[in-house]
Amino acid sequence: MFQDYDRWTDYAPMVKRVDVLYPGDEHHNGRLRRVIYKMPLGREGSALELVTDVEPERGYTYTMISSTPGNDQIGHVRLDPIGPNRTRFSFDERYNLQKAPWKWFEGPIYKFINKNNEDSMRRASEWLSAHPDYRADLVVQ
Repeated sequence: MFQDYDRWTDYAPMVKRVDVLYPGDEHHNGRLRRVIYKMPLGREGSALELVTDVEPERGYTYTMISSTPGNDQIGHVRLDPIGPNRTRFSFDERYNLQKAPWKWFEGPIYKFINKNNEDSMRRASEWLSAHPDYRADLVVQ
């Protein structure tokens, strides 16, 4: 589901759209995507992300590429089966704001991002529970 970009707006309220700029290989390793997202006060932002370390149907790493060298941010998405029709979902993002004025507002910025990420992941789980027909090939009957 996390490579199904048309669905991101179904569960991620901050995401406006995802553009695939380069598809990568057959498993999406090397995929380059641009995520357009909502920001406070009606603003809009974008993140250029490189997808790597793909394990099909399990997870991947993404790097949000900064315009400033050494300021890239890393995230991981992981799905681990824990029983019939049960999956543990793991997600993390690592930020390292180094330049003023952003580093002065690091706490409020992270609070905003983390809250929206947590809401998105909760909504993704709810969406999958409400749509058992999505990827029915992975459901044990």
